[in-house]
Amino acid sequence: MTAETLRRVVLLRHAKAERSDGEDRERPLAERGRKDAPAAGRWLAEAGISPDLALCSTALRCRETWKLAQAELAERPRTVHEERVYDASISELIALLNETDDEVKDLLVVGHNPGLHALADALAERGEGDLVARMNRSGFPTSAIAVVAFTGSWKSAEPGVGTLVSFWAPHA
Repeated sequence: MTAETLRRVVLLRHAKAERSDGEDRERPLAERGRKDAPAAGRWLAEAGISPDLALCSTALRCRETWKLAQAELAERPRTVHEERVYDASISELIALLNETDDEVKDLLVVGHNPGLHALADALAERGEGDLVARMNRSGFPTSAIAVVAFTGSWKSAEPGVGTLVSFWAPHA
């Protein structure tokens, strides 16, 4: 793949989780989350998105979301449970993108807000139609998916490099 390869970053916020006074990382999905996660997977399949690699936060709600979503895909991508996705800032998430091997064309990240919303907003200098406005109005709810496309290597992923080409949320 050349440096001019079209790449997609697919950002999937975890599905709705139970409230808890305990350890935040161990919060399981709520009933609504168990319904919305497969819907997110169906949307990915219908949109023709077949990630080469998934980076999934180690938080239980992210692992459960991804397990239910990927069951809807024709092909299951290689998945790496990545501790650094949990509570990551924009710069930490961009660093993860920059570490991605250039053999990966489509990268899916299963994570949390506010990081994923901020990353989508930062990467996408522009959007098709009113997608950026729709994403920002929605606040990037649970199970939402943003797809940002850009040309170049993963090392070139930085603020303003891409275009928001899709945004989906289960209750929008």
